[in-house]
This record gives sequence, C-alpha cells and structure tokens, in this order.
Amino acid sequence: MNEHQQTLWEFMQQQADKLGVQTMQHIGLTFISLFIAVLIGLPLGIYITRKKQLSGIVLGVAGILQTIPSIALLGFMIPVLGIGAKPAIVALLLYALLPIIRNTYTGITGVDATVKEAAVAMGMSKWQVLFKVELPLAMPVILAGIRTATVINVGVATLASYIAAGGLGEFIFGGISLNNTNMILAGAIPAAILAILFDFLLSRLQKLNFKKIKGAVKVAPVLLLLLSGLYFIPSAYGSRLTAGFTPEFMGRQDGNLGLISKYGLKIHTIVINDAVMYKAAQEKELDVISGYSTDGRLKAYDLVVLDDDKKIFPPYYAAPIVREDALRKFPELEKTLNLLAGTITDSVMTELNYRTDYLHQTPERVAKDFLVSKKLYKPERGGNEGIVRIGSKIFGEQYILASMYTMLIKGYTNYNVATKTGLGGTKIVFDAMTNDQIDFYPEYTGTGLLAILQAWPKTVTRLQVSKDSTYNYVQQEFAKRYQIKWLKPIGFNNAYALMMRQKQANELHIKTISDLKRFLDSK
Repeated sequence: MNEHQQTLWEFMQQQADKLGVQTMQHIGLTFISLFIAVLIGLPLGIYITRKKQLSGIVLGVAGILQTIPSIALLGFMIPVLGIGAKPAIVALLLYALLPIIRNTYTGITGVDATVKEAAVAMGMSKWQVLFKVELPLAMPVILAGIRTATVINVGVATLASYIAAGGLGEFIFGGISLNNTNMILAGAIPAAILAILFDFLLSRLQKLNFKKIKGAVKVAPVLLLLLSGLYFIPSAYGSRLTAGFTPEFMGRQDGNLGLISKYGLKIHTIVINDAVMYKAAQEKELDVISGYSTDGRLKAYDLVVLDDDKKIFPPYYAAPIVREDALRKFPELEKTLNLLAGTITDSVMTELNYRTDYLHQTPERVAKDFLVSKKLYKPERGGNEGIVRIGSKIFGEQYILASMYTMLIKGYTNYNVATKTGLGGTKIVFDAMTNDQIDFYPEYTGTGLLAILQAWPKTVTRLQVSKDSTYNYVQQEFAKRYQIKWLKPIGFNNAYALMMRQKQANELHIKTISDLKRFLDSK
C-alpha cells in the first residue's frame, strides 16, 4: 500500500496537534466576531425600533454587506488592517450583523401593542418596558438571529486562512491545491461539526424561559470572551524571522515538509494565500515567502530567490495536458498547441507575469502582444467545427497561457473555444479534466509528479535531478492511468522558490536556503 493512501482517520491522528490548534483558532475567530456583532447589532436593532424611519437604511446597508463575496471583503480589508486576525474578525462581524439586527428589529416590533400599553398603564418607564416586556418576548426571535449569525460565521471563518488568520480553512484549501481528499475532509468535517454543535447549544438556550436565560446572559459575555481567547493560544517558536507559506506549500514534500526534513529549517510560519503573500513581504509583514520562480511580483517588489542548494524543488516545466479523446475529436489540436512549445523562457514568463500582476494589463492583451512578437498571431477564422474547452488554474500565468491557446486555436483551426478559467487549485482543475468538463489545461511536471501522481519519495528523488526524466515519467504515467497526453513543454520552469526582500537578504548575508537555516540557528 502506498504511503499516501492513508485513511482519513490516520491522517487526522497524524495531524492531531495542528488540527487542534486550527479548531481552537476557528472557534476563537467565530466567537470574537460574534461577540462584537452582538454588542453592535443588538443595540442597533433596538434603536431602529424607536426610529423606524432609519430602519430601511440600516437593514439595507447590513443586507449589502451580506452580499459582498467573502474573499472580496477580506481583500478590501488588507490595505486598511493588514493580514492576520484583525481583517478576518472585521469581515466576519460584518457578515453576522444582518441576522442579529434584523431579528432584534423583527422580534421587538412583533410584540403585541396591547401588552406594551398595559405595561405603560402600570407605570413602567420606557427602559422597564424594554427590559421587562419587549426583550423577554422578543428573545426567541433574537436568539434565532444569533444562531443564524453563528452558523454563517463558522462557514465564512474557513476563508480566514487566505489572509493568514488561521482556522480550519488551512486544511481545506491546502487539500484542494494538493489533490488530497483526506486533507479537505480533515478541515471540512470539524467545521461542519462546529456549526451543528453551536446551533444545537443555542437551540437549547432558545427553549429556556427568559428568567433562566437572564442568568445565562450574565454568564454569556464571560463564556464568549473565554472562547474568543482560544484564538490567541500562542504558537511555540523562537525564530526572529517570519515566513508566509501558501496552504499548498505547507503540505508538499517539495515545500515546507522538504524544508523541515532536508534542511531542518525551523522558522515561525503563518499560512497565507498567494495573492496576498507578495504584498505582505513588500510591506515587511513577512520576511520569507514561498513564491514561484517566474512570478512577475519578484521584479515588482524587489524580491530575491534563495538558492535551493539541497535541491528539494523538482523541475516545474509547463506543458499543455490534453485528454486523448479530445485529440482524436480535434485532429488539428496537438499541432496548434505545440506552436507555443519552446517559445517562452523563464525571464520572458516573468516579464509577462509582471505585466498582468503589477502593471494590471489584461491577460488577453499580454498574450496577443507576445504572439505578435513571435509572428504566431493570426486573425480569428470564425470556426464552427466543434468547441475546444480550455481550463486554467486561478493565477495570472495560467490566464495568460489560456489566452494564448485561445488565440492560436481560433487563428489556426476551424474550431471554436470555450474557456473555463480560474478553476481553483490542482484538484479542482484536474477533476474537471477527468470528469470531461474541459479538454486541456497548462500543467507543470512537478505538480504532475507530486500532487497528481503522488509518486513515492524514492521515485521523486531519482527523477528530480533532470527535467527530461521528470517529463518522461509523468508523460508515461498520465497516458497509462488517465488517458491524458502531455504535449511538448512550453519552455519555462516555474518551480517553487523561497524568497526574501533583496535588501534584507543582503543585510543578513543570505543567498541560499542553507544560509537562512544557519542564520536562524545562530539566533
């Protein structure tokens, strides 16, 4: 049995410490944001029952916040609040506001007017009416709103890992990138259990009468603060530098696992999405990052690649991979896609990425300029002999390549094109391919070897010395296992790399990963 074919239970036992910390972080994030949302939402809900003319505006704004996609909201927070817990908590509390405000408003306005009149007739003040009549009667509705907000927050908190705020999303997104179902489930199952558990506990609270709830309400802030405090469980590290690694890099043998086993590297690490990582390095919030050797942001942010002197990163030569049935269906496809073979070097790809990542030019424009410069561009023929479906992963380089292939197919053949770009991590795009949702996409030999074929470590060590042996191995195995053909390599090698700010690396005399280890060990 291959070592990667472990059961979910074995994986969760192996990762128990990490899973424990992430679960605590997840609970902490959920409850800090919920606590603040209740502190804001409850008084605001009460206030708009008194000022009804404002209710439309307040509920409207809370409703709009709810419709902003979670990742976009987290992205908006970074320039203002940086990375880590703060932007995640603010985003989560904004999501939790609507159900709390709306249910408080609905609950109190739903109290029978005659009951309130009777209370006033008995000589109660406004405050007494609120606390002794309206809130007790509205409490089941208000608690239903808090229940809804809790379940929303448990779900959205998985996205906090994108901006280095921790939580169970680290496993979920790492698993999607690494084509590792156990990893996805190790994050998704605890998150689902948390949502069900919190909802159940709040449903029990809802069933109590208000006198009993009053006691619970007094204890609730203390309990919430204790649960919130779970987020700040300190992680044990004694490193002066901080590294930011993507969820994918954390779980790969040619990533953090290799840095630990081959280099013995011990560095304080936070998990972060690659869209945010480079900016965080530039802003000096991170000292070391796991980047890609052809990324345009290397140039844009004045970063330097540390030499991988123990060779843990295998070759990552890019090439289109195509379903064999698509090659039979579209006889001119292979020849057309191979027009790009050998035309893009590492430095050219870095420049093209720089234009999309930093100069914000569209991938279509960058692709067309390149094809024109290589005299490969032809106007569209307006083909009607079937539709080729192109896929891509969710980063700039893949969008550029997908645009180039689209233009080549439309210019050189009578086929039309449907693009399905931005398909998340390796697992999503490769599953789309094997389930006949796309015909081809650009892949990398290292990813094919490690993430898809999940080759034995001995095989990896044997193959990674040469780009040709890696390419030949993945070409044979893909044909045998998946009926998928690797076409000719495009030319560039987009390997993983450790990077630092050029200025800092020079000051600390760090040129290689071994230098980095020596520096960390000396402190």
